Amino acid sequence: MGEAYIVAAARTAGGRKGGRLSGWHPADLGGAVLDALVARSGADPALIEDVIMGCVGQAGEQSVNIARNAVLASGLPESVPATSVDRQCGSSQQALHFAAATVMSGAMDVVIAAGVESMSRVPMGLPSTLPYKNGFGSYMSPKIQARYPDIQFSQFAGAEMIAKKYDLSREALDAFALASHQRAIAATRGGRFDAEIIPLDITLADGTTDRHTTDEGIRYEATLESIGGVKLLQEDGRLTAATSSQICDGAAGVMVVNERGLKALGVEPLARFHHMTVIGHDPVIMLEAPIPATQKALQRSGLKIDDIDLYEVNEAFASVPTAWLQVLGADPDRLNVNGGAIALGHPLGGSGAKLMTTLVHALRASGGRYGLQTMCEGGGLANVTIIERL
Repeated sequence: MGEAYIVAAARTAGGRKGGRLSGWHPADLGGAVLDALVARSGADPALIEDVIMGCVGQAGEQSVNIARNAVLASGLPESVPATSVDRQCGSSQQALHFAAATVMSGAMDVVIAAGVESMSRVPMGLPSTLPYKNGFGSYMSPKIQARYPDIQFSQFAGAEMIAKKYDLSREALDAFALASHQRAIAATRGGRFDAEIIPLDITLADGTTDRHTTDEGIRYEATLESIGGVKLLQEDGRLTAATSSQICDGAAGVMVVNERGLKALGVEPLARFHHMTVIGHDPVIMLEAPIPATQKALQRSGLKIDDIDLYEVNEAFASVPTAWLQVLGADPDRLNVNGGAIALGHPLGGSGAKLMTTLVHALRASGGRYGLQTMCEGGGLANVTIIERL
């Protein structure tokens, strides 16, 4: 089996719902990332053999194979094929796994894994709610309902279940959220995102133009008091909007190659794929899957948690990475060192590639060797990716 290398990784700065990126069509957002990867790698666009793009809301402007539409909106030639992936929030992390496996097999040499989500233009849940409201049924089949009677799968409910199962107090979750903002503020002010963010031209509400280069969701004024004053999502719960990921518009991508790809492009790799895992878990508690997935990944890779220099655990809700830290016995100072989705936003299908972009750049900045990324995903799924900086 061959190796898979990362030679370029880039992302847009996140945009709030209805914010600075809401004027961008998602196909154009994805296309901008593809163009940036080509420019950063110096690759001949004709050498790219496939584009695999994650997207959760594959409806409306994100329908009809958003990956191919992003290619057509980019500077890539029409000869570059593309396909779209839906593994819920792990969609573009799964795109990374598909890209890595493809080049490792030797079937292709240069593949782009990417993700995009415009949550302003394609509201969360639209692919399931729109057909249901128009009489075209639900994904909950009779056999699923028989297996899970009187159960409504809900990430919000799952996040609360995790908080209660691991005895995570509201105060602890509030503190985690504040730390996410503080780390994102420090990273932004310290220029740590500069190398990974693609500047995008935008038109503001007053008709003036600007460049979007900074994650829009960061709350620079956040305090424990302000976070603690946010209303609970449910009366007997522990989570609030302030301890949940932000709705976000954004795109990200990673160029993945094998040894032949390295020679064809004439570039040096940034990192190597060391291990990939994906598991299915309880779809009711749903968001707990990163814990057993990480345990499996460590066991199969022969690594211990202390061998990992940096972790990116998606902050879908504060209870998810907090429980992950507790069970794994991981070092909180290595977790989401530049902030996470609570501060920076969670563009659903784009988050896997987004987190990998940040992880690659953070490892290079810190000099660390191994980085681990994992995400909770709808349906009780989780991907784990371990990379080695080169």
